[in-house]
Amino acid sequence: MTITAPAPHSTQQSDLTVTNLTRIFTAPDGTETRALVDASFTAKPGEFLSIIGPSGCGKSTLFNAVAGLDQPTSGDISINGSPIVGQQGHVGYLLQKDLLLPWRSVLGNVTIGLEVSGVSKKRANEIALPMLQAYGLGEFVNHRPDQLSGGMRQRAALLRTILFNRDVILLDEPFGKLDAQTRATMQEWLLDLWDDFQKTVVFVTHDIDEAIYLSDRIIVMSPRPGRIIAELPVDLDRPRKPAVVTSARFIDLKTEILDLLATGQN
Repeated sequence: MTITAPAPHSTQQSDLTVTNLTRIFTAPDGTETRALVDASFTAKPGEFLSIIGPSGCGKSTLFNAVAGLDQPTSGDISINGSPIVGQQGHVGYLLQKDLLLPWRSVLGNVTIGLEVSGVSKKRANEIALPMLQAYGLGEFVNHRPDQLSGGMRQRAALLRTILFNRDVILLDEPFGKLDAQTRATMQEWLLDLWDDFQKTVVFVTHDIDEAIYLSDRIIVMSPRPGRIIAELPVDLDRPRKPAVVTSARFIDLKTEILDLLATGQN
């Protein structure tokens, strides 16, 4: 299934490059906390890249810097070679909490990005409705968020992020609060969405199986101060099937990641 959603911005694939990114927080008494130190990586155009690490290792700090919500202490961030440090609006960003507006319908929520970009409400609806139909929300276009299951809410939030139409998308544990069965369904749904739109995705998760199953490559981070200690290619065939989790290569990758997380070093 291939859906092309017309939108006011380019849909070409882009790379994201983070170079020597450091973030040090200073308390009023002068105490410093090093959250992130010298983080460097590139997410290639159209790649699905996951970041995994212990709680408090700086993953969200990294995302906030890339999204322009926080100013790093030092380092560079660029998309296709153009600096974006301290600038908002260059990436799509989805948090674990879906942040759907309770007073708007599903259709009204997923079109917010288009409306903010200057697209008329009528045109935004024309763009969004086929996507809602194609990706399992056609029966819920007029529902309010509190009438949806957790999985349906995340579908709406992800489609809203896609319709914001940025080439690079940050997903911060979007399935972290879902039950196991819903989470598995959403993983398959996300892979279909990614395959159709070929966005560059950077995905944070604490779930090693999820990271391996979804990704082309995995970045492993150390405990705070967060450093990148390994980058592992996920050399499993696509399209992925659930049975791949029992394969020898999948198990080897999982063991390697567990060892890295246990030692905190490569």
